[in-house]
Amino acid sequence: MVTVQHGESVPAQLDSISADADLRMVPSSRLADGIVGADVLFLYDFSSPALESVWSSAAALRWVQVAAIGVDAVLFDGLIDSDVVVTNSRGIFEEPIAEYVLGQILAFAKDFRRSGDAQRLHRWEHFDSEPIAGASVTIVGPGPVGRAISRLLGAVGMSVRGVGRRAREDPDFGSITSDVRGAVADADYVVLAAPLTPQTRGMVDAGVLDAMRPTARLINVGRGELVDTGALVAALQAGVIAGAALDVVDPEPLPADHPLWSAPNVSLTPHNSGDIRGWRDLLQQQFIANFRRYVAGQPLHNVVDKQMTRYVSRGTG
Repeated sequence: MVTVQHGESVPAQLDSISADADLRMVPSSRLADGIVGADVLFLYDFSSPALESVWSSAAALRWVQVAAIGVDAVLFDGLIDSDVVVTNSRGIFEEPIAEYVLGQILAFAKDFRRSGDAQRLHRWEHFDSEPIAGASVTIVGPGPVGRAISRLLGAVGMSVRGVGRRAREDPDFGSITSDVRGAVADADYVVLAAPLTPQTRGMVDAGVLDAMRPTARLINVGRGELVDTGALVAALQAGVIAGAALDVVDPEPLPADHPLWSAPNVSLTPHNSGDIRGWRDLLQQQFIANFRRYVAGQPLHNVVDKQMTRYVSRGTG
């Protein structure tokens, strides 16, 4: 039996697997009604932690596919310690997120906000902009997303380095260091592409922000909790760094009265950096393809190392 846990958006392309499985569609709030007897769970509502609350009823479960790259919202000790296989959605979001990062870098370097403000006031105001070729970028998190970002930024002439759990040479980054503060000290842009783990939570604190250049910008496409939000607001207000582009924030969604909305030189987007048109269809197609492998007894694609998620900082490589 296959249970599909959904939120407000309900997947509509899964009928093709109904010949091979009893297909149940349940909202996250009613997962308890659909988990009993299910051997496959498609977590289409990828941010829901509901599975943990019904874990005692999931005795038949053998495989969970999460409709996201990051699985931090889903994992818990019982699932990690079990024989249940967890797969994620690598291969769908990496390139769009890399394009988003490049777009934010160009927006900063070319100061499109300034031009837009002048246009609204009908003012013709010439100014010089910054080049991106030769600019230095530190990417925290050399996983699949970080690698896609590195390849794209390298292709436009930017100098890229990675931050991971251990220093090493790497084909996508040239070199990876484990020294976060040292790696951000001479960077023009610092990009966070790390999933959330106990080791990465709050890693960008006041000390890391103070280590950055006053002309540097922070771009976060990982998780909002990677950053100490209070420290970031203070750093922006004091001019410790020159700006931030945030696709993820803490808290999320951002309350209307939060100071990040009006902090200087901040670009906020609603956690949609990877959501290109058709992304929901791609998630369903990916699950169907993996389900065909499951039925055929073939190895599943995108298997997550559950033990690694517990003991190693996944976001930093």
